[in-house]
Amino acid sequence: MIHLEVIRAVDSNSLPSDEQFQSWAELAASQLSGEAELCIRIVDETESQTLNREYRGKDKSTNVLSFPFEAPPGFPGNILGDLAICAAVVEREATEQNKQIHHHWAHMVIHGVLHLLGFDHIKDEEAEEMESLERELLAQLQIPDPYI
Repeated sequence: MIHLEVIRAVDSNSLPSDEQFQSWAELAASQLSGEAELCIRIVDETESQTLNREYRGKDKSTNVLSFPFEAPPGFPGNILGDLAICAAVVEREATEQNKQIHHHWAHMVIHGVLHLLGFDHIKDEEAEEMESLERELLAQLQIPDPYI
């Protein structure tokens, strides 16, 4: 079970409901046993760009940033970390890629949670594993392959 906090730092008519965010996060984290905590912050392009520049050295806004929680020794909880998702970028990408907006939101949440769980896509074999899992999870929601 995921204990989720959603912080909406922007207003947008296309934002998913807390229940949708919850279901997507739980699906992505379904391999976890027990409970975990996660925060999703919906940000504007300025905040996304600032975070991306500060933490990744890339001076542009991006769709989703993942910040895994690094627990100190003996920490009693299971905090996955935080996601910062840029509403404007997600909306723009959905339009440019001719995807349904909520399908793209689901993909970004699943993609971000998988990063928090340790998946990555820097190396080809890692990307193949992560993208395969994303396709499988999205298919459970009847969402088409986001990579075609």
